[in-house]
Amino acid sequence: MKKSRLYPFERNRYFYGKLLTVRDFESEQKYFNDKRRLLNRLLFGSGVLSGMSVVAVDDKTVSVEMGVAIDYIGREIVIPAPVTMKLSMIEGFTNNEYKKNVYLCVAYDEKGKEPVHSVGNSSVNTGEVSEYNRVLESYRLFINESAPAPSSFEFAQLMENIVTLYEKDNVRITQRMPKYVVPGEVLDVKLVVEKTLQTPRIAFSYAYELNGFKDVGDSSGAVSFLEPGDAQDTEYTVTYQLKAPLEGGGFAELAVPSQLAKLTIGDAPVPIDASVKQTIEVVDIPVAERILQDWHNRSLEQAVEGSADKSICLAKISLLQLGPTYMIEKVDRMPFDEYIESATLTQRLSRNGGSAALHRFFASAEAHDLEYGARPSLDVQYYPERNEFDFKLGIPRPQHLYDEIATGTMEVALESIGKTGGFFFSRGKKNYVSDEIAHGLGDGHITVVVGLEETDESGHAAGNGAQKRVYFGQNDVFKGTEFEPDIPNVSLGTIVYPDRGTFRIGMKLQGDTETTASVIAVRWWAFKSLGAAPKAAIQAQSGFALSEAAAGSAD
Repeated sequence: MKKSRLYPFERNRYFYGKLLTVRDFESEQKYFNDKRRLLNRLLFGSGVLSGMSVVAVDDKTVSVEMGVAIDYIGREIVIPAPVTMKLSMIEGFTNNEYKKNVYLCVAYDEKGKEPVHSVGNSSVNTGEVSEYNRVLESYRLFINESAPAPSSFEFAQLMENIVTLYEKDNVRITQRMPKYVVPGEVLDVKLVVEKTLQTPRIAFSYAYELNGFKDVGDSSGAVSFLEPGDAQDTEYTVTYQLKAPLEGGGFAELAVPSQLAKLTIGDAPVPIDASVKQTIEVVDIPVAERILQDWHNRSLEQAVEGSADKSICLAKISLLQLGPTYMIEKVDRMPFDEYIESATLTQRLSRNGGSAALHRFFASAEAHDLEYGARPSLDVQYYPERNEFDFKLGIPRPQHLYDEIATGTMEVALESIGKTGGFFFSRGKKNYVSDEIAHGLGDGHITVVVGLEETDESGHAAGNGAQKRVYFGQNDVFKGTEFEPDIPNVSLGTIVYPDRGTFRIGMKLQGDTETTASVIAVRWWAFKSLGAAPKAAIQAQSGFALSEAAAGSAD
């Protein structure tokens, strides 16, 4: 239908005896309609107010629920009852290609209603003439087989800088970033890949050039996208971050030269014909204030009629080709977020935390293990859209003390002389040095603790079993007590060979002692040095090791 101008306004002036014609009554209606529509457009914007959900009924049929919307020149669109239609019966749907995405749209429409005989027109026409007695404010559903340009939406024009890197053969690749930034801000750059379900797997990579911006994170001047092999989506987003210059009042640039971009669809490489460049203004005032300046500076023509012919897209419908026909695979409702929020709801959201959240930071944290001896790591990601920090802390695993302690026993035979009970070591010597003993903890410094082990068999008579005791230091301190051992008083010493992972045990007899034992059992423990571990960890682990050793001694 023709685009009607909404202004200037003219209203009827009534006076006694005025002859009212069709023109006067039409002017009366147009005056009130145009004023309301102008305010709708400027105060509320355009989009769906309520309802109008689109669902797939079967493989070829969709249903649109009742709802209310305002179009791009402020006219109300009302769907009073659910509508169910085969996709092939909707205006604009063609049968030339089924492996595609189609867009179900709604627009304002008027229809005549209640035809009646026109008395006045019959006087100038010989035949019977009928006119509609009512005008039904209705709607029109239709199919667009090409997606609207992202930059065609009013708020995208105000807030985003969008460029198209590639658009052909049911594939569109765009790059989006904020239109304005403040000095030092970290901003998100979004690479958006749109395709049909039956388009072969897409791989896209490119290197970019910066003027004023700095890299943040792991992008390092290159971005890559590889579609998952089992994916069933028609839109993918890859996000990376850049940091704005530290001084305002200028511009920063992000360029993607065509020779540095590589696109593969299926197995076929596809050339990128044109280079693109995005120029972003670095402002010294808050970004919201700068966007409001653009909003206030737009002309009335731009505000009211700039998008007058634009319809509202209710759904993106993804089709699969099945031989000579098709099936509906997926329905994405409101793919371009054309909604109108209630002013009351918006006010309550801002009052109950919307504005306060801008001055509040949130944090999430996750810890993961690193190998023992590795340096601790901390990775921090910041998400400005929700004021959130994500901390990932890598903590080295503690030293496994059970792997750093070894124990064992060594037995030395005794020889008796006469009935005096005197004794000495083999061949009459009172000193004994063992062969090298491998402790099994590898090379490096160790600490060796040794003691004399005795098995008390007296518990067998009471049915309690034998008990082992280990004596450290000079055992003659227990002489004359119930704990006096039946083993000689022996001094013990050790020699450690760090380069060979071995040690020796030395023993020396202290005086003559009566004993019935024929063998001395020596129990040893070897403790591995903790090396370069942090001091606090060494102290904590050493305390744990000693407590374990003490517990073992008690056992």
